[in-house]
Amino acid sequence: MRTIFFLPAGFLAIAMASCNTPVSPVTGWSYNNPQNATMDVSPYEGQETGPGLAFIQGGTFTMGRAEQDVTYEWNNIPHRVTVASFYMDLTEIRNLDYLEYLHWTARVFGANFPDVVKKALPDTNVWRDRMAYNEPYVEMYLRHPSYRDYPVVGVNWLQASDFCSWRTDRVNEYILVREGIIDWNSSPTEEDYFNTDQYLEGKWQGATKQSIPSASNKSGRQVAMIDGIFLPRYRLPTEAEWEYAAYGLIGNTIGERIPERRIYAWNGHGTRNPDSKYMGQMMANFQRSNGDMMGVAGSLNDAGDITTPVYSYWPNDYGLYNMSGNVSEWVMDVYRPLSPEDKSDFNPYRGNNFQAKQTGPNGVEIDSDVRYDADGNIISIPGKVAWRDVSLAYADDKLDERRNYNIADNINYQDGDVQSQIDVLSGSAWIDPYDPASGKPESSGMYNAPVKPGDKDPSLTSLINDKARVYKGGSWKDRAYWMAPGTRRYLDQRQATAWIGFRCAMTRVGSPVGLGRR
Repeated sequence: MRTIFFLPAGFLAIAMASCNTPVSPVTGWSYNNPQNATMDVSPYEGQETGPGLAFIQGGTFTMGRAEQDVTYEWNNIPHRVTVASFYMDLTEIRNLDYLEYLHWTARVFGANFPDVVKKALPDTNVWRDRMAYNEPYVEMYLRHPSYRDYPVVGVNWLQASDFCSWRTDRVNEYILVREGIIDWNSSPTEEDYFNTDQYLEGKWQGATKQSIPSASNKSGRQVAMIDGIFLPRYRLPTEAEWEYAAYGLIGNTIGERIPERRIYAWNGHGTRNPDSKYMGQMMANFQRSNGDMMGVAGSLNDAGDITTPVYSYWPNDYGLYNMSGNVSEWVMDVYRPLSPEDKSDFNPYRGNNFQAKQTGPNGVEIDSDVRYDADGNIISIPGKVAWRDVSLAYADDKLDERRNYNIADNINYQDGDVQSQIDVLSGSAWIDPYDPASGKPESSGMYNAPVKPGDKDPSLTSLINDKARVYKGGSWKDRAYWMAPGTRRYLDQRQATAWIGFRCAMTRVGSPVGLGRR
């Protein structure tokens, strides 16, 4: 189902200037006509597939437990959901991909904002083990060319999200260069590197090669969202998207029936290939038993002592590699044990914190310095559009008129908010009411300190809190149980390990069946 669609250079400018002018079916006025000052309507064939991505046709599936619950956590109760079509990386992000990101970040921010570069660096010390000799991996795994096609590890959830943001800008910049809209910027700095949000706000500082013809502006205009040339944001997949893509059930459908449900990313209950051509070969990279990481010399079972190259083993029916085994992977969701009972039937996800662009006297504001959050994490860098949480303090947000949400932070909705943490003994809430200005409570109640009124010790927190992020799938040091896509674990978003990596996803806009189909 992978679709690759590239527009030829200059396609938009040529097509908009053609004599085949579309006409409005509701007014009869022609579009793209300077004589009647109507709106610009660009030709559009459909969303192209971004570099490295595969199209994942959405649908309904039973999310959650498909294997016995050996941990007795009961945190993956089976439930039916529907996932919209989307795109996902064919493989985990490689060391080489991440080194490209580090190289660009050092070139742009290294001179004046070294903190930005430092923030992006993976923690190579995750390889250290107090009772093992892993120092060679500390020094060489990330940067030695022997490991360039291996999945990057030592990256926490925040760093993985930043990589996705960087990738969005670089891909959209390439598209504009390819289409002849802007010139290459061979020496980008923090003052003139390309940022998609900044460009869409009309604040681009780079070199423009040619403008888009416009019916209302003789000198032309910049590319806008209505042209459809920019791709949606690269991001981490949601837990539902990752699990749905891992199963690859599109290969098991007969009409609207799925006659065989999967435990892993392939059919059957075993971990070896049943095909006569590859009989007995391991389907994924995992730990078989105590002390058995790769098998016996001369007959290695999975041929992976630690991680393996990202194109190892067989892809699933969506063409995705290593959705079971090799490294576990970060997803977007904040962890709650009972999320399956709370989340929506369509595109389920916990972790929403609704935001709006920060505006000032001169319109949307662009950050000119590094901004940090309360934990000291960098949340914005120079050249990025400034964002803020929606709030009752801003009349334009109209939170007092909305029915679908009335605060920004909905991470705790139905599991940690005021209504879900009433003290059964006193009948009162454990936390203070919502602050109408910020739209947030003074504390986060059952999951974050202070736990009860009067508690001042910030160490009084639960391991399950608003910074606990879900990671999915098995890794090179996990048993086969964790390779079942329905299993779920969590880790603080600021922490990293030698067995968690990530891959990016992208929203599919328009038809859910893909380009060129109804």
